[in-house]
Amino acid sequence: MSAVASLTDVTVRRGAGALLLDDVSLHIEEGERWVVIGPNGAGKTTLLAVLSSQLYPSAGTVSLLGETLGKVDVFGLRPRIGIASPSVGTRVPGHEPVRDVVVSAAYGILGRWREAYDEMDLDQAARLLDDWQVGHLADRSFGTLSDGERKRVEIARALMTDPELLLLDEPGAGLDLAGREGLVRSLTQLCLDPDSPTIVLVTHHLEEIPEGISHALLLNHGQVVAAGPVDTTLTSPNLSETYEMPLRLLHEDGRWSARSITAPSTTFG
Repeated sequence: MSAVASLTDVTVRRGAGALLLDDVSLHIEEGERWVVIGPNGAGKTTLLAVLSSQLYPSAGTVSLLGETLGKVDVFGLRPRIGIASPSVGTRVPGHEPVRDVVVSAAYGILGRWREAYDEMDLDQAARLLDDWQVGHLADRSFGTLSDGERKRVEIARALMTDPELLLLDEPGAGLDLAGREGLVRSLTQLCLDPDSPTIVLVTHHLEEIPEGISHALLLNHGQVVAAGPVDTTLTSPNLSETYEMPLRLLHEDGRWSARSITAPSTTFG
């Protein structure tokens, strides 16, 4: 396998103040499926911004798909990276037809204008919408969709260019129980498909980790707590250190969850 992404001693600063990422090193191989976990402010979204070539590090080296940031035309690199995130969804014009939301990814734009798409592009968009169970919404306006429907359209869009690296930023955020479980089933199929691209999934909730995830990265305060194969990295001690509280990790029927460990209550008589 070859490296899809490699970060070496990467630091991202906000002005002269806070460190968003602090000396992060990470190596992602072709075909791996990563989950990134950590509390609010841990640096997860900043990491995805670096991996999508949208953000340059303040220090360190970033290699994406064999190219080094700072030495490559990112406009040629970005179509090889698919990303579905709240920041993308909020920039889609509400009146935009769902079909156009997906097909316009071929030009790397949000909002169709005067571009010409051939039948291959239109067929690809239709197939992806069907794959993510939203093909019947192709003519609907994006702004009229439910949160769950939008998430699926955003993922279909992220896959439009047949990316080599797929980045998913909290795809289950805002979904109810049924919507979350349906999305996790679809993500499981994606992760288990050997023809899928290399995947990096960010989530706050262990229950949203699909089967097929091979590796885990735990972040806190912009630093790596642990990284590596999911079965040896996603552990109760590592999770407790990441969230700075005692946690018990559960793994049952292919799904993950966690509970806080509380001291026995004392009864005063």
